[in-house]
Amino acid sequence: MNSTTKFQLSFMMFLQFFIWGGWFVTLGTFLGNNLGASGAETAMAFSTQSWGAIIAPLFIGLIADRYFNAERILGVLHLIGGGLMYLMAQAGDFATFYPYVFGYMLVYMPTLALVNSVSFNQMKDPAKEFSLIRVFGTIGWIVAGLVISYLSWDAPDAIAAGALANTFLMVSVASFILGLFSFTLPKTPPSNTGGEALSLGDILGFDALKLLKDRNFLMFFITSVLICIPLAFYYQQANPFLVELGMENPTGKMTLGQISEVLFMLLLPVFFKKFGFKKTILVGMLAWAVRYALFAYGNAGELTFMLIIGIALHGICYDFFFVSGQIYTDFKAGEKVKSAAQGLITLATYGVGMLVGFWVAGKISDTYLLDNGTHNWEMIWILPAAFAIGVLVLFMLIFKDEKIEIKEE
Repeated sequence: MNSTTKFQLSFMMFLQFFIWGGWFVTLGTFLGNNLGASGAETAMAFSTQSWGAIIAPLFIGLIADRYFNAERILGVLHLIGGGLMYLMAQAGDFATFYPYVFGYMLVYMPTLALVNSVSFNQMKDPAKEFSLIRVFGTIGWIVAGLVISYLSWDAPDAIAAGALANTFLMVSVASFILGLFSFTLPKTPPSNTGGEALSLGDILGFDALKLLKDRNFLMFFITSVLICIPLAFYYQQANPFLVELGMENPTGKMTLGQISEVLFMLLLPVFFKKFGFKKTILVGMLAWAVRYALFAYGNAGELTFMLIIGIALHGICYDFFFVSGQIYTDFKAGEKVKSAAQGLITLATYGVGMLVGFWVAGKISDTYLLDNGTHNWEMIWILPAAFAIGVLVLFMLIFKDEKIEIKEE
């Protein structure tokens, strides 16, 4: 790639994840404090991500892959998203807000695949080139969180004054910029121009269901769905938890999770090669339990370090389970159903698993809401920690270790 293309793709990735991190992290805090949403209603709002993840493959497979250039669809979707973000900022109650956030996730989730398509289409060696482009997405997420805390939108007084509505306006502007910028990106024509017939099973990855006949892959599939239940607690409850405890600049501090994600991504191949898939994924599961135990017993005073460590564990939690799981899926699937297998795992985790997880997290949040309007956070975090331990034990006892070769670049 020439330097112009590298800049275009890097800027695209930066804005793509700046947009996501610029409102999703503080969504739970905004809903509870500014719209008076219950735990169940907050779960409904977060679940729109899962519905978007379920519907996105249909959109990509039926429309984007067959009829239109990816960069043009990307532009249109982000322009629509910018408008919906503006409307979300104006919403005064949950009933008004929910249709906008649902619509937004329906247009945003397909863009995650589209930015990858635009990037891969310009690369001769994606294995070497993609990570150098994708890292700008993580930087974008980090910058969004730092901006929110730098401007003190997540400070208690500012939250009470409705400052978090500014996050939607900020993201709306970024969406309009990316929407217009997308039309200048390198042309990425539809991949299925021949008009070959595609079944619903092809699009959703159902061709990979035969992999479930393999006992190990079946166990991995089941535990992938189950571990997404405690995972949902972090996305939905972490920011409201830190704000309620009185942590200073909570959103900025949460970007430590993305920083650790980059660091542990570099360590993952070494750990994977030395200890194998089973031990790697067990460490990832254990990290979820440890993180939530730290949240349960930490505080914003003398034990703040426990909260910081819990946030910083995000790299192990995410990379050691989800990224190593993608490597394992790629290894088990083979060339014919490789894409279908990855699609199936994504549908199961970000779709079904997190849909259930957000619902459970909302119910538990309502259950442990105290009379004074605060929460019994110890119980809210201990329950997903215990669940993660249960998933770990299940996987450890049933999954048989197997050697997986990693291709040397």
